[in-house]
Amino acid sequence: MTPEQRTHDELLRQAFRHNEPQPGAEPTVGALDLAERNSFRSVTGATELRSEEQADGYEVEYRKLRIEQVLLVGAWTEGTVAEIEASMWELAALAKTAGAEVLDMLYQKRDKPDPGTYIGSGKVAELRDIAQATGADTVIFDGELSPSQMIALEEALKIKVIDRTMLILDIFAQHAKSREGKAQVSLAQMEYLYSRTRGWGGNLSRQAGGRAGSNGGVGLRGPGETRIEADRRRLRTEMAKLRHQLRDMTTAREVKRAQRQRSTIPKIAIAGYTNAGKSSLINAMTGAGVLVEDALFATLDPSTRRAKLADGRNVVLTDTVGFVRHLPTQLVEAFKSTLEEVSGADLLLHVVDGSDAFPLKQIEAVNEVLAEVTRDSGEDMPPEIVVVNKIDEADPLVLAELRHAFEKTGRTAVFVSALTGEGIEELEVRIEQHLNSIDAHVTMVVPYTRGDVVSRVHDEGTVRSEEYEEAGTRIDVRLPRVLAEQYAEFVVG
Repeated sequence: MTPEQRTHDELLRQAFRHNEPQPGAEPTVGALDLAERNSFRSVTGATELRSEEQADGYEVEYRKLRIEQVLLVGAWTEGTVAEIEASMWELAALAKTAGAEVLDMLYQKRDKPDPGTYIGSGKVAELRDIAQATGADTVIFDGELSPSQMIALEEALKIKVIDRTMLILDIFAQHAKSREGKAQVSLAQMEYLYSRTRGWGGNLSRQAGGRAGSNGGVGLRGPGETRIEADRRRLRTEMAKLRHQLRDMTTAREVKRAQRQRSTIPKIAIAGYTNAGKSSLINAMTGAGVLVEDALFATLDPSTRRAKLADGRNVVLTDTVGFVRHLPTQLVEAFKSTLEEVSGADLLLHVVDGSDAFPLKQIEAVNEVLAEVTRDSGEDMPPEIVVVNKIDEADPLVLAELRHAFEKTGRTAVFVSALTGEGIEELEVRIEQHLNSIDAHVTMVVPYTRGDVVSRVHDEGTVRSEEYEEAGTRIDVRLPRVLAEQYAEFVVG
């Protein structure tokens, strides 16, 4: 054990001893409850996290150039120990995706976060000692800090403090590739920072006015713009420019969406929790080669691919940005135009990570965002098929819990592994069944002079039978209703 680790462990022991009763005194229930509530707890396995990351020599050399060493801090206000630790591990995955090395993960049981410092002044002092002992550069809080909380924490800890929202915004900024995606992320960051703009030093937040001897004295009195006001003015200007750019981009996207709407090819949107395997599912169904990475928010820019089902029908699959618990409001607003692809789809594939410890929590988080998007767009949610992915890695007990939950609510669910291909065929059958239920089943007699109609019917419909008669080609087919209405003159019987 290194001296730094011994110092860290000693600090943790001191934190636990802080609330112990005096020797010889019988501990009361209240004293035990208080000690339990106030103590910092280290997440199970967190101490091994750093040593595992340092196992690869190349990785160690690489991290020396780019890495920030961070402490993760959370407040346990509800749920079980397993749930708070799962939330902390998710925060660790977010930090790793952002390019940070997690030194330790700590959480404290509280009724609600402290309004002044999130964890209370006593725990801030303990956290400062832990940060100094471990050499941490940054502390990341598993929640959204108010401007006053952030200022108080940075002044007390003397190192950088960020919250979950800032961390997610940073990841989005790193992963956005398209011009629109970058503009959306920049707008979200500016909206978040606008209320948190402050001067980094006393002289930056003072006006050049007042009595002689203050702020410069003679020649420097009078009204002046503070540094904060200047920063906020620049932010407002930049946000106005970005909104104007996004409106121009929206016009182009709406033209493309209108073209897809006029098309009779069924549109399927894929949504779900980040890293649930949405891009892998598209690759398994289409072989498209969409970017797949074991990282949170690897896909930010929507990608559309065409696939052919087993019955020969063509469909269009659209991959959307992933969600996460407590997704920042600014990001939901910024990416709302992208997420509108969901409300315009004929079918929604809701992908769930079956290997997660709490997949039902993932489903709840995704449903909250989708409900907000569809409510604002004024359109109804499309029919949904829940796709439980990664069953090759999942706990059988968790899968059994999911099956029971879906049977109880009557939701359609398919269990697949995009990696091994298990269940993909069943998923395609379910998609075919749904599309058949919304199609029109008609019999057509198409003159031999209209080979273009026969060709399009084969491309966009499901041909059940085909015969050649004197009057033309008799086709028993399932067609999109728009196409059936368009070719109503050929429909017989």
